Parts: sequence; structure tokens; C-alpha cells
Amino acid sequence: MHILQLCPRVPFPLTTGGAIAMYDVAAGLVQAGHRVTMLAINTPKHHQPANALDHLGPNFRLVTVDVNTDLSPVKALRNLLFSTLPYNVERFISPAVGEKLLEILRTETVDVVQLEGTFVAWYAELLGRQHSAALAVPPLVLRAHNVEYTIWQMLARREANPAKRLFLRIMAARLEKFERRHLPQFDAVAAITDDDAQRLRALGCPEPVVFIPAGADLSRFQPDPAAQAKPRTLFMIGSLNWLPNLEGLHWLLREVWPTVRAEMPDVELHIAGSGTPDELLRPRTDGVVVHGFVDSAAAFMQQYELMLVPLLSGGGMRIKIIEGMALGKAILSTTLGAEGIAVHDGRDIVLRDSAVAWLDALRSWYRGEVPVATIGAAAAQTASERYDRRRVTEQFVGLYERLRPVPAS
Repeated sequence: MHILQLCPRVPFPLTTGGAIAMYDVAAGLVQAGHRVTMLAINTPKHHQPANALDHLGPNFRLVTVDVNTDLSPVKALRNLLFSTLPYNVERFISPAVGEKLLEILRTETVDVVQLEGTFVAWYAELLGRQHSAALAVPPLVLRAHNVEYTIWQMLARREANPAKRLFLRIMAARLEKFERRHLPQFDAVAAITDDDAQRLRALGCPEPVVFIPAGADLSRFQPDPAAQAKPRTLFMIGSLNWLPNLEGLHWLLREVWPTVRAEMPDVELHIAGSGTPDELLRPRTDGVVVHGFVDSAAAFMQQYELMLVPLLSGGGMRIKIIEGMALGKAILSTTLGAEGIAVHDGRDIVLRDSAVAWLDALRSWYRGEVPVATIGAAAAQTASERYDRRRVTEQFVGLYERLRPVPAS
């Protein structure tokens, strides 16, 4: 088959969960013998050359369109006053991208168009207006990385600043209206978690709505036998320009870490991630080491003992958890942080939600009562059995086959 994949950014380098999720679908399809044309919005923040993905081989082609998606206070205010679209969607709407999308469909035979997430879902409406004898639009699949409006609702509920809370509520309301209008326009939806699949059905998305988890090329995350984790160390890694990750980190540092520091003064907390705010990069004396962006997530993870995922808001699926599991790391997460991942508390992960429960778990870990090696080994087995890229690719191909028109006899 020939799949056209529309992405809100060029998914390279592989430094964020979203980039990894988009890249591994394309790479998996190519590896399985299909053709992939990726039409990607080339943003200033993640700008890449035209040959950035040439290593995927001759059955893959990257087409980019430069779009300035940078946040602008003036444009945000104009959007708030004069538009009904969510600002974080409006930034990705570009006539040039629309024209390039139509050009590809007019000049090439495409079996399926897969749109990666809510931020490019508007283009389904553009394509819906183009059905004619001159342009037969192939089936449209939404790959839903999150149900976006639910994330902003959660953030708004916990925001103490009244002005910020109002802004978050407005964004959540606009996103919900947008998703209710646009997501049902697809021929199929691939939800990244089963919980999101239920939320998408509630939004009115027509069947098939299928649960296809994010997969990863687990060969990128093979444990180094020579690597030894430093005892009594904790770590967190994730994009810190994504609000739910930043919210969770602030909660950890405010509600959990002061007690850990007082009771376990030799414990270190190591934090890494792209987009780390400047205030977090200032020198600290409380046992917290902020590394900022690291070149290798795998190398970083293997230096430390227990992985932390203190997520309080969000949807979708944490690729970093899958990567940590593949490396055999024991992970302490909130239930929401591990949503959509086939793990069980006490077997291949530790799940706790309140600050009190996190502190109890960390005390047990400090006393050596948490079987870190056993949990990590079970996590690695779960990752291998459930989240290898090849297994996920098979599920996408199965969905595409269901959507292809039956040839006339």
C-alpha cells in the first residue's frame, strides 16, 4: 500500500514521545514493505532538512512545508478575541500545507491518508470538501495521540492562578468543540489507549475506533551489560515544554521531595528533558540535579535506579515508560501516567497516586523492600511482548485493509 502520513512536525530527532510515535509508524510500515509519503509541517522549533529521514530507504519520502508555528502573544490575543478555533490548532493551519496535500492526492495513487493528532485534524475537513470526479479522496485515518480537551480540563482544575485557570478553561472548551466537530469526519480512528478509544466514541467518532498502542523499535533500548545504576538514585525524563510533564514535576518537587530529602538525605533525583525552563536549570543544593536535554535517553536512564512518572494530567500514552521498561527499569508512576500500558502494580510497575502513597513507596524502596530487579525484568518482558514496533505495524496494516475499497469484479 501507499500511505500518506500528515504530521504536525518532522519527527526527528527521536527526542520526544510524539516524534517517536510518528517515526516508528512510518519506519514500521516501510520495514513491512509498504510505501510511505510523509507530509510534515516544518516548524521553526523542530526544523529539519529535506534529507533528515533519508535513512528510511527508497520506499519512504519526506515532503516538508515551512510554517511558523511559534507562539505569539499578539496572535494569541487576536485568536482569543476574534476566533473560535483553539490557538494551539490555529497555529498549524496553513494554505500551503493544504495545497501540497491536494497536489499529492491529485498526482499520486494513495491508499490511506493518516493524520497524526488533533493539531492536523482540520485538514480532514479540507479534504472532505474536495470529493469530486477529479479527486477521489482515499480513506482518512486519525491517529489520536491524545484527546486534547481532556488534558486542558485537568490542568484547569488544578491551576491556582485565577487568570491562568480562566485561560485553560477557555482552551479546553474550544478544544472540545473542535474535536467534537472534526474528529467524527474521519473514516477510522486509531486511539493510542483503550481509555482514549472510549473518550473518542463519546465524542461521536464513527466506527471503527480501534485501540492501537504506540510501539517502538526496542532495539534502540537494549540494556548495556556494562552499565551499572548508581544506588539510591531516582530519575525523571520527559519533554518539559509539555504542560502536564511540567505540572507533574512541580508537584513532585513541592509535595514529595522535601520529605524525601529530610528522611533520605543521600538520595539523588536526576531530571532530564527537552525544553527545560531556565529557572529549573539554576544550581541547586537539595539533591536535585537538572540535566536539561540529554543526547541519549537510554544512556541517561541506565545511570540511575528508579524511574519516576509523576503525571497528574494528560491522556495518550507515555513512550518514555515503554522505553524505560525495555531497559529493565523499575518505574514508580501515577495511575494516569501509566494509562493505556498493559502493566500491573507490583508486578512490572509500581503505581501510586497521592503524595502520601508516593512517600510510602519511596521509603520502601530506600529500605530495599521494593524488588527493583524483579520488577524491571518483568517490565522488559511486557515491553517486548506488547510494544515492539512490528506488532503495532501489523495492527495498522489490518486497519488499512479494512478501509480499502473492494475491487469491482
